[in-house]
Amino acid sequence: MSEPIRLAVDAMSGDFGPRIAIPAAIEFARTFPDVQLLLFGQRSAMARECPATTPKNIEFVDVPDVVAMDADPRQALRLGDTSSMWQALQAVARGDARACISAGNTGALMLMSRRVVGMMSGVEVPAICKAMPVRKGLTLMLDLGANIHCSSSQLLQFATMGSVLARASGVAEPQVALLNIGTEAGKGTTTIRDAATLLAGSGEFTYAGFVEADAIYSGAVQVIVCDGFSGNIALKASEGVARLIAGRIEESFKSGFGRVIAPLAWPLIRRWRAELNPDAYNGAILAGLAGTVIKSHGGASVAATVNALRLAYEQAEFDSVAKVAHVLGGA
Repeated sequence: MSEPIRLAVDAMSGDFGPRIAIPAAIEFARTFPDVQLLLFGQRSAMARECPATTPKNIEFVDVPDVVAMDADPRQALRLGDTSSMWQALQAVARGDARACISAGNTGALMLMSRRVVGMMSGVEVPAICKAMPVRKGLTLMLDLGANIHCSSSQLLQFATMGSVLARASGVAEPQVALLNIGTEAGKGTTTIRDAATLLAGSGEFTYAGFVEADAIYSGAVQVIVCDGFSGNIALKASEGVARLIAGRIEESFKSGFGRVIAPLAWPLIRRWRAELNPDAYNGAILAGLAGTVIKSHGGASVAATVNALRLAYEQAEFDSVAKVAHVLGGA
């Protein structure tokens, strides 16, 4: 009988720390009783958020220090192994956990992950990868902010990693595209055009050409590759638009004729709100590391944090790091 999957949680991370991490962990632990959760943080702070009894598949590990959300990433490294972020990552590096989840400082998490967990052979830099809200199916996008500048060879590495991660989510034959300012072959920077040549020659996935930003949400392709500068802007813009639309929909049913028909339209409103809520897509994979690390949004709610935990579990169960390493090793 195989050992249970263990997930390490940086319980002090994010804007709310244990106030969100503890109830999210409890909810997840009750839903997945065969998964073991290791929560790293200051014992007194975690104890204040715990009910009288907690699920038996949660273990608390006392750690003295916290990486502040506004900390300089390189300064955070100087805390060494006394921070909850480091300890959660170290659990992955030691093999005590199959994945780490943190809502902490993105720069610190990236640097610390590279130091503690290490990079996968054949990958130059890690990339932030997450699922985007799309009309149909699944679309993963990377890089979403880890690397402002990327070479064409790095974009090829992102494409390969993204295609394997798409398979982890159930896509049999992922189509991969490059984000560009146009779909014509001559558009874009030299780096993007060179990357297109490399992606077209890869045998690991089907290259679908260029896509523009307005096609991100169509679901036409399963992986969209870009540098971290473009990707982060696209991500933040989409989250802002989603919140705007969701807010406008709710406002339209709070006055006048909208208030009259609201009881009839409520099931539709609830579905739209769920589909447009960025929390439903919380959790980004730091692809390219030698272990699974999931970045949760700093301001994530309990429900959003549960989604990040679920993503970590799915990645661990699929053994995506080993599968990415196998594909890159054979390249």
